[in-house]
Amino acid sequence: MSIQVSPKLEVSYLSNLLEQCRQQLPASPTQSLVQLRERATAWIQEQTFPTRRDEEWRFTDLSPLVEVQFQAVKKTNLASLKLEITPLILPEATESRLVFINGVYAAQLSSVAAIPEGVFAGNLAALPAKYEARIHDYLGKQKGASEVFTALNTAGLNDVAVVWVAKDTILSTPLHLLFISSTDEASFICQPRCLVVAEAGTQLTLVEHYGTDEWNCPDLPVNQPYFNNQVTEIWVEENAQVNHIRNQRESIEAFHIGKTAVSQARNSSYTCNAISLGAKLSRHNLEIFQKGEGTETVLNGLTMIAGQQLADTHSTIALAHPHGSANQLHKCIVDNDAHSVFNGKVLVPQAAQLTNANQLNRNLLLSPKARVNTKPQLEITADNVKCTHGATVGQLDPEEVFYLQSRGLNEADARNLLIDAFAAEIIGRIPLASLRQRLAQCVACRTS
Repeated sequence: MSIQVSPKLEVSYLSNLLEQCRQQLPASPTQSLVQLRERATAWIQEQTFPTRRDEEWRFTDLSPLVEVQFQAVKKTNLASLKLEITPLILPEATESRLVFINGVYAAQLSSVAAIPEGVFAGNLAALPAKYEARIHDYLGKQKGASEVFTALNTAGLNDVAVVWVAKDTILSTPLHLLFISSTDEASFICQPRCLVVAEAGTQLTLVEHYGTDEWNCPDLPVNQPYFNNQVTEIWVEENAQVNHIRNQRESIEAFHIGKTAVSQARNSSYTCNAISLGAKLSRHNLEIFQKGEGTETVLNGLTMIAGQQLADTHSTIALAHPHGSANQLHKCIVDNDAHSVFNGKVLVPQAAQLTNANQLNRNLLLSPKARVNTKPQLEITADNVKCTHGATVGQLDPEEVFYLQSRGLNEADARNLLIDAFAAEIIGRIPLASLRQRLAQCVACRTS
């Protein structure tokens, strides 16, 4: 049962979050950053905390978040945390990783030895001088910057993971960004920020990981909940290719609200494989803006939740030019009393002629109490396009289970095999073999 929260309390709660996020801001190196924070603060002061009265949040009840009073995260003492990140390191990216603890760069846990010339991977403080004058053309400049949680992140901007790939550079080694949340203190809010600039003609594979330093057992409860309010901005310039994997495996007591905003220039290609397994309550806002002809967007998503988890995926693909393409497949596996939400928008205005766009949301319910709300949307005003969208909600097919049993499997193994196959369609599209294997093991572990 949801708890009714008064409008007055909503405003007070949002103000408290803003105060906590701005409590320990470091001295700003530039006036532009100060102005960016102040503008975001002004946006927040004009808004209220989202509730189910808001159309974009009507299926997602944030009252469990409002029940917790989060404090500003204190300066992290890495030695006292005794972090062991070895299980999280991908073999393909052992020397091309950035590690952030509670949103702050941890140089001693990072390794950039395999980063080639023409690529900067580090934090805002280490940004080379040649990029300092240009970064404010990108940081905080994506559409949707005034959305309340995005603005909250900007208002408390502390550290930023920056990936800048110079023109015509091909990064053959995957770049792994680890955003680890510490649970050694009282309930806290941390706000990781990531900026990726892929200049013209570049190629990049980027892996984002959000969670604790546990890979095998993130479902174990922690002493205190925490709130991870994350924003990633990606700029894919002309003829550039970005392959993006986003893996959310927060603690089962955590709250995770994330934004991925992507701007694509002419003839660029962006692929996102988004996996959501963790957190008590999570939401991922994925916003793609095609800003040139011949732009290609591919979105693959997998949500797998159980217990009383709530996972919400909101996506928007805004096409604005001819010859664009967009393909989206999002799958949800929901067990026990869990609740999954999918809201996908594909916008095809008059200017986006000769567009090819496809969107499909498939949902698998494993329990009579599992719940899903799905709302695929296709808004077309162009008249020369090929566009489809749809959604399916169902359970395991008894005939398929029976067929596998007739081949010697017991009922449990037959069900697990079908669930694994349902998830494998998404996991199989991830370009890193080690990550595919790990995620497949996670699915198998949850179904056993």
